[in-house]
Amino acid sequence: MASTTVDTVLSAPRDVVYKLFSDRDSLNAYLPVKFSLVRPGAESPSGVGAQYKIGLGGLGLTEETTELVPGERIVYKVVKGAPVKRHVGTISLTDAPGGTRVVYTMESEPSLPVPAKALEVGLKSLINTFLGAARKAVK
Repeated sequence: MASTTVDTVLSAPRDVVYKLFSDRDSLNAYLPVKFSLVRPGAESPSGVGAQYKIGLGGLGLTEETTELVPGERIVYKVVKGAPVKRHVGTISLTDAPGGTRVVYTMESEPSLPVPAKALEVGLKSLINTFLGAARKAVK
């Protein structure tokens, strides 16, 4: 299993940052891929149980929101479309001087033999892509 964490501060209030990451399709204008809601969550469209297709055209993977703690944490897992036994993303938010501290972790266990270091580099790149989109969105 590979795991990568990126810790950064976004210059926006925590409620704004939480909404950007919990409403997964809110960053579409700033990403090279698109999030599309395919199944709404239990209590709201982006609530727990919501499934999003991530990709371009008909290609991509599907992730499901598994935990939401308003203003504090978002957890999701990949449920189909990727060669992984397990992939979980956790986004934790706290107040920080000048904005919101974001601790974004991805853990992945591939179905295919992939060196952990190579997978960690890929995960870090994904996290930085999402954080970069959030930085653009809050400007």
